[in-house]
Amino acid sequence: MTQQRLILTLMGPRLSERVLNEVDGLLQRHGLRTQIHRDLASPVPADEALPAQGVCREYVVEGERVDLEVLRRESLTLAAAHEVDIAVREAGHDPWRYRLVCFDMDSTLIKAEVIDELARRHGVYDQVSAVTERAMRGELDFQQSFRERMAKLRGLDESVLIEIADTLPLMEGGERLMRNLKRLGYRTAIVSGGFTYFARYLQSRLGFDEVHANELVLDSGQVTGSVREPIVDADRKAYWLRTIAEREGWALEQTVAVGDGANDLKMLASAGLGVAFHAKPLVREQASYSIATLGLDALLYLLGHADDELTP
Repeated sequence: MTQQRLILTLMGPRLSERVLNEVDGLLQRHGLRTQIHRDLASPVPADEALPAQGVCREYVVEGERVDLEVLRRESLTLAAAHEVDIAVREAGHDPWRYRLVCFDMDSTLIKAEVIDELARRHGVYDQVSAVTERAMRGELDFQQSFRERMAKLRGLDESVLIEIADTLPLMEGGERLMRNLKRLGYRTAIVSGGFTYFARYLQSRLGFDEVHANELVLDSGQVTGSVREPIVDADRKAYWLRTIAEREGWALEQTVAVGDGANDLKMLASAGLGVAFHAKPLVREQASYSIATLGLDALLYLLGHADDELTP
């Protein structure tokens, strides 16, 4: 039978001996032998403070062909039990390197859902939240719910947008991640169902190469309750991932997508490396890869970069 070569990435705030032993056991049960392992982020003694970026060990393993989805499900269960993250992927010979990284914005790049913040400031949060709940129950699709929520923001003054943009709380690890992605030559894009008004702010602050999001329509300094068509929904996110890759001459296998919600699943599924970041359980289960215990800069470890080649 053909031999299979896999890469398993194990990371978390700390990696205990128990976790390391259970990972070894998981690999053995699937008939996989560890060829080499390396610490991308070095372990720390128990009496020392935990590094902000966490700890990461990468295994290269080999064995007879396994059911990768079964191995990933078992890895997800083990990871949840020990508050670590485990990612498993085919090793191959990596004839390409990842070149494009597309990010969702709300609850991924920033620790907020901007439309909720706008609704709070406009005094319509409960009404907007009720529409969101209807969408989650399947009574409305994304575009219907988005238009209804937007309509309730009509009359909001642009000064509020400026105040919120100036105080957007960045996700932990985002600045370190972007410094290194830029230095290492990746192309980066915000592909969001949020608003260009706020995505442009992040682009200026963190250096994203491009932004594709919903454009608010303003009139006389106030929100009209409309956005310019087409609305960036799940299909549109996947479209932009494919379009950017094609424009740049890259294969989809060279793309990475990062997001947290059901609206990101099509983009994650289209990418060569689709990562659910601090995601809802359904998204974590459906995505091939997940980061739940560390900050955004843990993506650098999934891409195979070690601390000794990264800037702080």
